[in-house]
Amino acid sequence: MPDIAADGRTALVTGAGSGIGRAVAIGLAAAGWRVALAGRRPEVLEQAAAEAGNGARAFPADITDPAAVASLFAGVGAAFGRLDLLFNNAGVMAPPVNLEDLPFGDWKAAVDTNLTGAFLCTQAAFRMMKAQDPMGGRIINNGSVSSAVPRPNSAPYTATKHGVLGLTRATALDGRKYNIACGQIDIGNVETDMTAAMKRGVLQADLSVRPEPTFALRHVVEAVLYMAGLPADANVLQMTVMASAMPLVGRG
Repeated sequence: MPDIAADGRTALVTGAGSGIGRAVAIGLAAAGWRVALAGRRPEVLEQAAAEAGNGARAFPADITDPAAVASLFAGVGAAFGRLDLLFNNAGVMAPPVNLEDLPFGDWKAAVDTNLTGAFLCTQAAFRMMKAQDPMGGRIINNGSVSSAVPRPNSAPYTATKHGVLGLTRATALDGRKYNIACGQIDIGNVETDMTAAMKRGVLQADLSVRPEPTFALRHVVEAVLYMAGLPADANVLQMTVMASAMPLVGRG
């Protein structure tokens, strides 16, 4: 088993104001990490940082903006001195409409946040991690089970999460020379506000509408802590954590 104790290492979590990001930030802080919480909404970030404790700090930022990302990482460096973990978690959904009816703005918002934002943060993390002493760190991407299998009417989200998988693999390869490990966690039907509708019924591949099971968010936090706590010479390249009975395997 890895050494989960963080010994004062620093983590940056994007999309940390709510849902998975907030829970992971709080979990990391409880495990001893110094945590930087990034997101677009200052008030909820401050609330999450206060709940996390252990010196956690909020850094309001728009990760789709290269200048804002540069400022974010400069702020983290000034506040904590180094970066040991980046959890690329920020993401948005597009309206579940027919592909041919999707407004371009909704497509672009998903690409800008889910894929370009993850790339910009990864690039900034590389620059910071390769320059620090000791050199190196870890990046964990929130990929979603949509990185492998789509739902109906989900082209923007699915396409970006397929892109995140490619980014994860390329990052794992390109990070080797800097002692930067990269892995991906694919999460299916975790119980958050975003998945509340699943209990009422969601569209299936056969165009029926059926409820789907969910599972507790704490299991995602535990999985991220496991990945984050691995020694530098070990990596989880890809992990799927899902509700056991969700219609993923055999979907369609």
